[in-house]
Amino acid sequence: MFGFWWQWQFQWNLSKLKDPRYRFLFETAPEDEVVCFDCETSGLNPKKAQLLSIGAVKIAHNKILTSQKLELFIKPTAEIDHASIKVHRLRHIDVENGLDAKDAILKFLDFIGPRKLVGYYLEFDVAMINKYMKPLLGVTLPNQQVDISGLYYNQKLYGYPAGLPHPHIDLRFDTIMQEMGLPVLGKHDAFNDALMTAMIYIKLLNGWGMRKSENNYD
Repeated sequence: MFGFWWQWQFQWNLSKLKDPRYRFLFETAPEDEVVCFDCETSGLNPKKAQLLSIGAVKIAHNKILTSQKLELFIKPTAEIDHASIKVHRLRHIDVENGLDAKDAILKFLDFIGPRKLVGYYLEFDVAMINKYMKPLLGVTLPNQQVDISGLYYNQKLYGYPAGLPHPHIDLRFDTIMQEMGLPVLGKHDAFNDALMTAMIYIKLLNGWGMRKSENNYD
């Protein structure tokens, strides 16, 4: 199912696991289940930014399970930059009673298990989780990952005539939501962003772009 290189990385990662209680992360994921998640941080550089909140929601059998959600706030270890507050609106006072980063990461791992992870420009969020996870457990997230921006891009191009230069496709989150006719919730809130991502994923999973493309191109 997976390439040799992925399998090698998976086994190498598993061999570095410090705490056998978290071996469940490397087990077979439940069929037809994924977790959409998002992080709010104090900046855009994973090496320097602090994790401030994590939002996640499960999808099972093509349904968003809003009853199975996760919303965590993390106590910062340094003052939050004013520029980032304008984006996520999380002030120091809003998160000073939050969880320690270690406890938040472990709660997140318990929630996701071995399920596939779905997100928007997921690389950044995964890097933030790994930044805290690796010192704790010696490993990084082994979960398969799906970025909705890539899925959206591929479906927008579905049916496009071969050999022609690809058209510009706007991958901004707001544009994707509008194009798909989805309701925009409060943005830069980790759980709301995870929930909107889940809405997009469900539509893409059901071939939104493939159906729409029938009238896209001559």
